[in-house]
Amino acid sequence: MSWTRDKALALIREVGLVPIIRTSSPDDAWRAAEALIEGGVGIAEITMTVPGAIHVIEKVADKFGERVLLGAGTILDEQSCRAALLAGAEFIVTPGLKAPIIEMARRYSKACFPGALTPTEVLAAWEAGADMVKIFPCGPAGGPKYIKALKGPYPHIDMVPTGGVNLENAAEFIAAGASAVAVGGELVNLAHLRAGKLDEIVGAARKYVEAVRTARSRTAHGS
Repeated sequence: MSWTRDKALALIREVGLVPIIRTSSPDDAWRAAEALIEGGVGIAEITMTVPGAIHVIEKVADKFGERVLLGAGTILDEQSCRAALLAGAEFIVTPGLKAPIIEMARRYSKACFPGALTPTEVLAAWEAGADMVKIFPCGPAGGPKYIKALKGPYPHIDMVPTGGVNLENAAEFIAAGASAVAVGGELVNLAHLRAGKLDEIVGAARKYVEAVRTARSRTAHGS
């Protein structure tokens, strides 16, 4: 049994972290996914820039099943979207807004997070059917302050900042109104991966999750 769209969205909102696996080899991507999942981090996004990404997604989905909420990132067209979904991806992430990709994800009852940056793009993505909107590249645009500014007119839109998110500012993004943060190289460190220091990657992921939890607790208590 696969994840339902609502169940997938609920987990991302609950955990507040989407680890992005973007490596130059399929073996590195597999090791990163395996480390994250075995370490108890139940969400992973594998980008289509990974060589043989579809095969990696298929392999991870076959081995781990519902132990992981598996996403496909850097999806640029509806054909890649469909291939990723058939391979086992449960959510789709794009760097920019392309309505046919959202429509394809919806056809398979899966969540889609298109990329957007400006207020106009964010609204267009939401109106096109986005489940959450990936704010990219968020760091150069102003980081947490930019998310806070966008949430002013769009309090109802789930935003996931990507680009420029690190352990030092993850809590600030959550406090600013982000529903989750997506983190790539700052979390899935290639040097640690190639040195076999998988525990370092798992440990970093847990620190991000704790930062999210702490930020939410402080926000809830008004501090």
